[in-house]
Amino acid sequence: MSRIRFGIVGAGWRAEFFLRIAAAAPEHFEMPVVVARNREKAKRIADQWACPIVATIDEMLAGRTLDFAVTSVAWAANPEIIKDLVHHGVPVLSETPPAPDLSAMIELWQYVAEHKVQVCVAEQYFLQPYFAAVRQIIESGKLGTISQAQVSAAHGYHGMSLMRKLLGIGYENATIAARSFNAPLVKGPDRNGPPAQETIADCKQAFFWLDFDGRLGFMDFCGEQYFNWVRNNRVLVRGERGEIVNSQIAYLQDARTPIYLDLLRHSAGGPGNLEGNHLKGIQLGQQMVYTNPLAPAALSDDEIAIGDLMLRMARGETPYPLAEACQDHYLGLMCEQALNSGAEVHTQTQPWSAQ
Repeated sequence: MSRIRFGIVGAGWRAEFFLRIAAAAPEHFEMPVVVARNREKAKRIADQWACPIVATIDEMLAGRTLDFAVTSVAWAANPEIIKDLVHHGVPVLSETPPAPDLSAMIELWQYVAEHKVQVCVAEQYFLQPYFAAVRQIIESGKLGTISQAQVSAAHGYHGMSLMRKLLGIGYENATIAARSFNAPLVKGPDRNGPPAQETIADCKQAFFWLDFDGRLGFMDFCGEQYFNWVRNNRVLVRGERGEIVNSQIAYLQDARTPIYLDLLRHSAGGPGNLEGNHLKGIQLGQQMVYTNPLAPAALSDDEIAIGDLMLRMARGETPYPLAEACQDHYLGLMCEQALNSGAEVHTQTQPWSAQ
């Protein structure tokens, strides 16, 4: 199979994830062409990644056939860039969210539906190795029908996508309640690295309850959680036959026989192993419930998930379609409305739900 050819519109922090993945897995990807209007960013990208840099989408497409194009730009600019690529007939993998607010999402959805060009969104959390393994366990039926998913692993639409997929929810409506809580926390690293000195500041933790007519989604998160070394993720998934609590699984083989298992990561590069430094997969009991599609590339779990999206896009799949992305961002917006108002919010069916 020939290597995947793609382009990137944008040259910010998030765009470099796609560049790192391409560089780490050259058997899968060619280095992309990057649209960068800012000269300083364009020079930095060209120097660091040795990839072609152009100033416009027309230049990116001139003389090239791309499997897809990534948009990695500011929220407000994203819808028009997606429309431009769709107008050219180019499949799009959009960074999150696809549009900033409800009206912009409806307009974008209608445009894409009319032009019938593949548009997916780079929502990677549900494809991270741990969550992919958890979803495989759920789909196996070991837990029975899922009634509750509690997620503390991501904010806003990211958290909504995880909660919704773990629950098995599509476009059903929800009743939402929300609260928040402030507590002191020692500041941790950010995108630029570790802190220069110890500083304590308030950390806002938000709590959201989403009742999908008898199925409960619960999400809590504080913004510092992505980088802070002392704020870990938590996951609880419950069905009538069992539950998952972080990496521990308990389920009933029959009414008299409980089974207790742990998720076990298989990583190369440990003592006595010369296979390189990478994740191989995740095991549950005697079964591998996740296999890294980008092994042996040395990538973080987040990068593996983004790379998985890219592989699926190139195969013509729709791993996370625009309709799901709009729904998850809509749920996130409604959660913020409930938090700001202090009142329950009831979601309404949106145009993309017909998808």
